[in-house]
Amino acid sequence: MSLTKAFCDARAQEAASAAQQAMLSNVRERELRSEAAWRAMSDRISKMEASRALREAERAQTETTEHTEQPT
Repeated sequence: MSLTKAFCDARAQEAASAAQQAMLSNVRERELRSEAAWRAMSDRISKMEASRALREAERAQTETTEHTEQPT
């Protein structure tokens, strides 16, 4: 199973909520670290998706250009 941005965002929100409810400082700190890790994963997924979309758009543009420039 690959991670999705929505999954990472949900886990980050759960960790943030758990941190707010934590009575012990070490538990709060652990949950805050968890939240930061999930948010970092979500950010990486966003960057990868944007990069993939850009590559696909460039590839489509190249293919379109190649088809229109072929001699008849």
